[in-house]
Amino acid sequence: MIAVSLNAAQQEAVDHVTGPMLVLAGAGSGKTRVLTVRLARLIDEHGVDPRHILAVTFTNKAAGEMRSRVAQLLGAEPDGMWIGTFHAVCARLLRREAPSLGFSRAFTIYDEDDVEALVRRLVDDLALPPKLYGARGVRHEISRAKNAMLAPEAYAAEAADPYHANVARVYAAMGAALRRANAMDFDDLLLHPLTLFAEQPACLARYRERFRFLLVDEYQDTNRAQYLLLRALAGEGGNVFVVGDDDQSIYGWRGADLRNILEFQRDYPGARLVRLEQNYRSTQAILEAANSVIAPNRGRLGKTLFTRREGGEPLTVVCAADERDEAEWLVREFLERARRGEHGFDEMAVLLRTNAQTRAFEEELRRCGVPYRVVGAVSFYDRREVKDVLAHLRLVVNPDDDAAFRRAIAAPRRGIGEQSLEVLTRSAAQWGWSLSRTAAAAGRLAELRPKAREALEQYARELEAMRAELAGLQPAEALRGIVARTGFEGFLLEEDETGPERVENVAELITAAAAWSEEWGAQLPDGEELQEEEGTPIERFLALAALTTNAEVDRGENGVTLMTLHAAKGLEFPVVAIAGMEEGLFPLSRADTPEAVEEERRLCYVGVTRAKDKVFLTYATARRRGGELRATFPSRFLDDVPPALVEQRVTRPTWGLAREPRRRPARASGGSLALVGTDEPDAAETSDDAPLYRSGERVRHRRFGSGTIRRVEGRGRELKVAVEFDDEAVGLKQLLAAYAALERDGE
Repeated sequence: MIAVSLNAAQQEAVDHVTGPMLVLAGAGSGKTRVLTVRLARLIDEHGVDPRHILAVTFTNKAAGEMRSRVAQLLGAEPDGMWIGTFHAVCARLLRREAPSLGFSRAFTIYDEDDVEALVRRLVDDLALPPKLYGARGVRHEISRAKNAMLAPEAYAAEAADPYHANVARVYAAMGAALRRANAMDFDDLLLHPLTLFAEQPACLARYRERFRFLLVDEYQDTNRAQYLLLRALAGEGGNVFVVGDDDQSIYGWRGADLRNILEFQRDYPGARLVRLEQNYRSTQAILEAANSVIAPNRGRLGKTLFTRREGGEPLTVVCAADERDEAEWLVREFLERARRGEHGFDEMAVLLRTNAQTRAFEEELRRCGVPYRVVGAVSFYDRREVKDVLAHLRLVVNPDDDAAFRRAIAAPRRGIGEQSLEVLTRSAAQWGWSLSRTAAAAGRLAELRPKAREALEQYARELEAMRAELAGLQPAEALRGIVARTGFEGFLLEEDETGPERVENVAELITAAAAWSEEWGAQLPDGEELQEEEGTPIERFLALAALTTNAEVDRGENGVTLMTLHAAKGLEFPVVAIAGMEEGLFPLSRADTPEAVEEERRLCYVGVTRAKDKVFLTYATARRRGGELRATFPSRFLDDVPPALVEQRVTRPTWGLAREPRRRPARASGGSLALVGTDEPDAAETSDDAPLYRSGERVRHRRFGSGTIRRVEGRGRELKVAVEFDDEAVGLKQLLAAYAALERDGE
């Protein structure tokens, strides 16, 4: 007898034996316990042979944990039971059945790098331009087609333009190439079993007999192919037991179909529904906030979380001036809580809508010496697109930087392959020249193809033009020029599905450069102060970026966690901050349909329910994008949190940003935004209004401290302020107002 403490709803789910059942498991409601206890009881109390059980999870870690818990409950391993991810289970099945599909049992599984290399070769074989048909982008299109169950012929029939028609050609060629190589990609692992079952009913009957009890975790995350696999194995009225949460369906962008869980009872007539609503993680205030955030969604089955926990802090909604102010306030709060011994840094997490947002927090945590770790993403300055753009900037100040040249010439791609680079490298070594200088003389390299010679010489001319135009600018302006001159944004958007997020990271790099100018004084290029510094502004910014990349900061398990909301699903922390609660950021501006807004709302629900004890919701009245300061509106999701559950905090606003939050735009039907006028000028316009600064006025700078304005001249972006600082070691400094971020002293 399996003796485990369960609440009434959990007990009802565990007691179910035959027939279909949907367990609607709210966040922190003990779904893993329900799954494992049910598995153990099927074997121990109902005499089900473990060989007749198939349990499917979405991660290998979850599968391992489930097997371990079942073994612990039974006192022995459940030999013969299949537990694994959809892909792992299908790979195991295909090892047995591969000959029936024309493969050997020793078939190879191609990972993403293998598939991209194959696609690159096929694009070349079909004489398609590689700049337009990037391997990652084409692979993504083919993967999307496979998950939607579109064969190459069907995909070709739907092609609405030459690009997709040519992708269909690559798709068709890819299938033949994989068969010749006796290989399958990850999508094939799901599709080939469906083909097998459709073509060989006897094989399907054999597996239905084998797997008489089916259990699926995270059912809300299943895509079309996974849904059809389960339907095929379950048959009519099978013993299919699925656990999921429609309110945590946040992967629509990668193929998850919310309808699978919403329509489960239609697909399996007579299916029972159990709601797990008692939460064992969070305080009641946190749960009430989460319930209120998710309630407006129409596409849900409905449930209300509750807890037996008593007490707890209210949620804190923080209005900050900008993204740096937001990061500074939260890091100070974390430091204070750690100092009081309330929570360790490893118990605190900052959840973000986009990876680009980590930059401000990484820099502030580093500045304050707070250990941290970035989970599910590469640290900001180590991201590929960030390093690529910085490589161009390095060449602006140092054309002999060969490492930067190798990186920059491939991003964007210019049709210069490894063989051409080998020729260039050999010649540079023979002549004792740098790669960029050798590229300028590529016409002398007879070993190169004419197109490669032309491309190298053209890039050398571009570099020289960028040096002449950009070398004397502030880093942010130089980076803008590089992105514009190289067409870098278009390159990222064409490359693959991650393009929009990577463009955001490039914009955040420009923001970081502008913030650096504010923090470190932005002495004017023609000013005396600059000559006392070590190097030009661009050189000093590049030094900072290099040091930040290699900073010796503890990123182990004992630090504050930075991660996206998507990466946080399934995790929990005592203290959670959700930063960037602004329209256009959360929800994202590209969430322009009611369905997309509902997924964003589910993502907010996921974020709030990660917290055990405390939630911070922060937003800024203005945020920099690409170095430009733009006024923002608080997220509509903040409106849904009952005022009685929150305390409001406002940080000390930065000079020039000292405004009340702008009025949020009116919402049109369906959740989209209808822009309405405001009485506030745009952030970019304020610098051209009446002077923000006056001679004799007292101001404060983040680095240099307090001082008195002695002179003001210019307008807009060219507005210059001469400040005599109280610290004699600092003295008189001339600053660009656009970058200086002065505060009114005493506010």
